Amino acid sequence: MSGERSVYPVGAQSSRRTTLDGGMGKKQVEAGVFVTMEMVKDALDQLRGAVMIVYPMGLPPYDPIRMEFENKEDLSGTQAALEVIQESEAQLWWAAKELRRTKKLSDYVGKNEKTKIIVKIQQRGQGAPAREPIMSSEEHKQLMLFYHRRQEELKKLEENDDDSCLNSPWADNTALKRHFHGVKDIKWRPR
Repeated sequence: MSGERSVYPVGAQSSRRTTLDGGMGKKQVEAGVFVTMEMVKDALDQLRGAVMIVYPMGLPPYDPIRMEFENKEDLSGTQAALEVIQESEAQLWWAAKELRRTKKLSDYVGKNEKTKIIVKIQQRGQGAPAREPIMSSEEHKQLMLFYHRRQEELKKLEENDDDSCLNSPWADNTALKRHFHGVKDIKWRPR
C-alpha cells in the first residue's frame, strides 16, 4: 500500500458540498475575468478551511493534500511528474513560433489589445509542439461515412440509365406550347 487514504470519512460529504465562493468558475471564463494570484490564494485558503472542518485533528504528514498545501508534494514516480515543467526549462510557442523572453508579445501578435492567442508550453530543446488536428477522429469518421454513402448513391444513379420515362406525356417539352395553341388532342385519322 502507498499509505494514501482510499475511503472517505463521514465528514467528507460536507466537503463535497462546499463550493468556492466567487471562485474560478465557468461563468468567470465566459465573462473574461482573468485569474490572479490573489484569487488562487483565496481558493486555497477556502480549501484549507474545508479540510479543517472535515478533519479537525489534522491530516497526517504523508497525506497528498497536506503536502500540496505545504508545497512539499513529491511527484516522483507518478504521471503528474512528467507534466511539471520548471520555469527555466520552459518555452512558450504560438503559431509554430517560439516566443522569446527578450521580446514583447506585441512583436509577435501586434498592437491590438483584444487579440486572444493560445500559447503552448514545451520543454526547452523539444521543438515546436505537435499541431492539433483540424477535425476530431469522430468528425472524420462521420465525414468519410457521408462521402461513402454519397458515392454509393451516385453509382446507383449511373447504373439506372433508364430513358423510358422520356416517352411519357409529362416529359413532353412541347406540351405547354400545344396546350396554349389549343392543339393538344388533334388526331389526323378519321374516327
